Amino acid sequence: MYIKEFEIRWSDLDANRHLANSAYQNFMSHTRMAFLIENGFGQKDMAQYEVGPVIFYEHIYYFREVFQGKPIKVSVEVTGMSEDLCFFEFKHNFYDQKGRNLAHCEMLGAWMNLKERKITSLPEALAEKIEKFPRAENFKVLTKEDTRKHGKLPADKNPEELK
Repeated sequence: MYIKEFEIRWSDLDANRHLANSAYQNFMSHTRMAFLIENGFGQKDMAQYEVGPVIFYEHIYYFREVFQGKPIKVSVEVTGMSEDLCFFEFKHNFYDQKGRNLAHCEMLGAWMNLKERKITSLPEALAEKIEKFPRAENFKVLTKEDTRKHGKLPADKNPEELK
């Protein structure tokens, strides 16, 4: 498990004076990127091969309020990857200084070719790095069906209906 500590800033709060939804997402993204960088998978690597992560969903479960003044710790664990390394799944947990679990998030994403703007498997040099990532105890091999396990599909509208 990779852990990063954060100070709660005034700008991280919402109108209720507790941690805003967007701050949770920013802390998770920052933690994931720090994890990737520390495991040899940084921005330069992704830029060199013109790939980047795309997130399909982040399901956040809030357990306790988070207020300004006390630091929090955010963890990230790799809970799944597809055999072709196109798809990945991470889980995040937020903890206070007493170790109480404040929030939990499950997220699913994929690697995108930034030129073609399509989901892609990783080039061999990056695949070697990602296959060495530490894995959660409940790690599983993801299938394409896992990307639609919640049954959500686009529901387009006629533009006239949106006036």
